[in-house]
Amino acid sequence: MEKILEYFGTFTPAADGVIAAFKFEYLTSLGFAAIVIFWGRAMVGHSKLLRKYAIPAPVVSGLLFSLIVALIKISGAMAFSFDTKVVQDLCQNLFFLCVGFGFSWKMIRHAGGKLCAMIAIAACLLITMQDLLGVAIGNLIGLHPLLALQCSSAAMSGGVGTASAFGPIFEGMGAVDATTVGVAAGTMGNIMGSLIGGPVAAFLIRRHGLKSDPNDRPESLASGQEPRLNNSRMISMFAMCLLLAALGMPIYMLLDSIPKIEMPKFIGCLIAGAIARNVMETFHIKFYVPEVEAIEHMFLELYLALVLMTIDITKLASVAGQMGIILLAQAILMALFGIFISYNMFGRNYGAAVMTAGNCGWGCGSGPNAVANEKAVMDQYGWHNVAWVLYPSFAVLIDDIYNPIFLSLFGSFLVR
Repeated sequence: MEKILEYFGTFTPAADGVIAAFKFEYLTSLGFAAIVIFWGRAMVGHSKLLRKYAIPAPVVSGLLFSLIVALIKISGAMAFSFDTKVVQDLCQNLFFLCVGFGFSWKMIRHAGGKLCAMIAIAACLLITMQDLLGVAIGNLIGLHPLLALQCSSAAMSGGVGTASAFGPIFEGMGAVDATTVGVAAGTMGNIMGSLIGGPVAAFLIRRHGLKSDPNDRPESLASGQEPRLNNSRMISMFAMCLLLAALGMPIYMLLDSIPKIEMPKFIGCLIAGAIARNVMETFHIKFYVPEVEAIEHMFLELYLALVLMTIDITKLASVAGQMGIILLAQAILMALFGIFISYNMFGRNYGAAVMTAGNCGWGCGSGPNAVANEKAVMDQYGWHNVAWVLYPSFAVLIDDIYNPIFLSLFGSFLVR
């Protein structure tokens, strides 16, 4: 039996009060991710409520899957885990590489400098408000101010990556278990961001009677005809994406070496994609948008499935008290910020509502959450090219610059 189990993963027998554990190897883990994708699409396809509020399909099934795994663990039967780290990292970086590849100067000119400025201002304002609110509530409930920061923009706008990076820094400044709190808060933030964005956008669309422009469509559909994917072009574009992702690493290295700024790896890939797109357009180098968009959507769906299905809900129990109070306040702040600030700053139109869904995604979770929220909204209500191509990448870039700087300065001020 043990020999058979070795083909599917690693079994660890129960010992010293710790229950038995089994970690699935990466191919088997991908099989479970496929089940999550099929399950989520089936649920959304059969639920008018999920479609109405534009909840991303992998979020629904991924959360249910992680809940089932948690219940099995709590029962004492077995603790299951999955080998997804490398594949998850690949999915995230190739996805953002493809997003960056859609980021052309023509799109910037079409969007206008005013919208870009509003996106930047709104991102910095949200981060500042998250930290001020978190620290204020932390003081009221007796939580260390640096732990309150970990439940604020570090985990909300920054996500698990930023919270993990600042955990050891804050622990060195006297905040015990800052890493654990930050990772748990970031995990909850991913869930919150995925669940808030769609309903907020749906509320704005219904309240203001917003409609998409039927002439605004994905670049691959600009000709008015359904794109037909080609095997040879798909192989060529996939190889191009792999090469550009590798070329994004020197960019990531340079950005990550900037003092006091924690830069995620995918930003290098995103910038590499944007540079490559504009260079190829300038020198009339042939590329194929439908194939790149197909790669983009595949890796987004797989990434979300892997992230949500591997959340260990049982680890949230030990930090659920004071952290939960702050996170509830952050969720309310994000929803109100989206409805009353983001929507108005982004233009008070259908595109603004879609971008508000994206704002809720990265404002309480991560860049992929922003894109997933926008895609779910557009699948239900119609396309908006500027919101899809410009907003998530530009907003996340501003966040990754401003957030670490503000956290560093504000955190140092709080412990003086």
